[in-house]
Amino acid sequence: MIQKYSMVIVAKNMFDGIAELTFEGYLCIRNNKIVKKGFGKPEQEVLDHAEQVLQFEEEQVMPGIVDTHTFFTGYAIYHIGADISEVSDNEMGRLLLKKYEQEKKPEGALFGHGWKPERWDSGEAEKMLESEYPDKAVILFSEDRCTCIMNQKAKKLYQFTPDTCYPERYYRIMREYLNDRTFIKKEFKDYMAMMNAKGVTAVKEMGFDDFYGFTDYLKEMEESEDLHLRTFFMSQPVGSRMNLEYAGRMRELFTGDKIRFSGFNCMTDGTIADFRGDLKQTYQGKDFTCGIEIAYDQIETDVLAADAEGFRYSLHAQGDAAVARAAAIFNKCQKVNGKLKNRHVLTDMEFSDEVDIEKLGSMGAGAELYFQIMSLDSGEVIRNNIKNTIGEVRGKNYWNRRRMADAGMNLSGATDLPLMITDVPESIYYSCYGYLQGEGPFQQENTLSVSELLKAWTIGGQRNLGMETVLGTLEEGKLADIAVFDRNLLKAAPGDCKEAKVVMTIMDGKTVYNERG
Repeated sequence: MIQKYSMVIVAKNMFDGIAELTFEGYLCIRNNKIVKKGFGKPEQEVLDHAEQVLQFEEEQVMPGIVDTHTFFTGYAIYHIGADISEVSDNEMGRLLLKKYEQEKKPEGALFGHGWKPERWDSGEAEKMLESEYPDKAVILFSEDRCTCIMNQKAKKLYQFTPDTCYPERYYRIMREYLNDRTFIKKEFKDYMAMMNAKGVTAVKEMGFDDFYGFTDYLKEMEESEDLHLRTFFMSQPVGSRMNLEYAGRMRELFTGDKIRFSGFNCMTDGTIADFRGDLKQTYQGKDFTCGIEIAYDQIETDVLAADAEGFRYSLHAQGDAAVARAAAIFNKCQKVNGKLKNRHVLTDMEFSDEVDIEKLGSMGAGAELYFQIMSLDSGEVIRNNIKNTIGEVRGKNYWNRRRMADAGMNLSGATDLPLMITDVPESIYYSCYGYLQGEGPFQQENTLSVSELLKAWTIGGQRNLGMETVLGTLEEGKLADIAVFDRNLLKAAPGDCKEAKVVMTIMDGKTVYNERG
């Protein structure tokens, strides 16, 4: 007698991550694995042995989405402390903070989120905080997290200011909120739900230093029925130097297929629009190639030390000189048959020289790419930024994902969340069809096909994580991580595709999101 299938999925539009197009087919799932895959309609006998049958007509069934560059710690800042989004004057702010303080009794700093600068004047607010809280650190984050209101106590204690309010500077507060178990349990639950609603079943998280105790919570969650998101985390040295001892402990502690330690992450340069990207030639009308100092020698020392111990590195590089330096560093790492042994990757690659892309491809380096990055600014702003920084000739190599794919780099989707929230249909609109906001296509010769992009978000992401043998495609024997969109993404027109939504997400054989109840 055939053992019952826990679920059978029947779809007219199935994208398995192997073929280039969708096809009619079905999947038989038992517990958390795909045990049978068929083409065409299933026999009645298959349906009769299913505890649950899911039929999809117009929808597209595909592997679960992987976001390979996220910051849960940054997402949590949006909800930390008191909600001050409606505060419009000092008295209103004072009363709200006092009420929150009385109810929650925070042991450390007093936090707030959602501040709208256009509603509540920062200068006046700071005066109130100095008067009301001379001995307690208070930080009120703006709605977009780009700045904040702080009193002097907070500035002295945490060593950043409203002008330097970004994660690499405010990391000192993370230990406080990441170890507030009441806060973090709800935040991580909401985070997983948000990602599942986008079809995401796995992420690679950037955790500063030793993740400030958050790994204790991850260990508790590892075998919990409440864990709906595979979490592979990296250590990004910020407050201290790279810690190989910590990395070794994490590698031994997490060995399953739901949570693992994934190596180290490091910034090199910054954005080209701010003249912080490292270029091979000077900026337009300038006499410099980079507006910041970059410790390449130290980065190389750390990458090679980590590589020697079997750990991988992701290097965030945006200018062509930074990409070239990263390629040179990776080329010194261990190789097997000419390919990097430890799957090092570059993140972002905003502007890259084709020569260096070829070098990276030949050594098997990967690329974590922000396929939605064009959504952050209007087309006019993007074109002007390119024109005013590197010029239109060099600008031809902006976001050259086509060359990366052709060179053999493993491409994976990333968002730098919460900078962007994972949205595969939106990424197709920008990185396949090449549209910019308010404008037509932009440098379509640098774009990918829809099939290539979907594979980057699925099997490409799992290759990045080293999980391609058990996840990333719809195949017999693989774990059942599945996303279902409301339409065929490979056939929808650009505008229609952009509006597509996830209707169901399955992670480890269980439905973790169902739009239809």
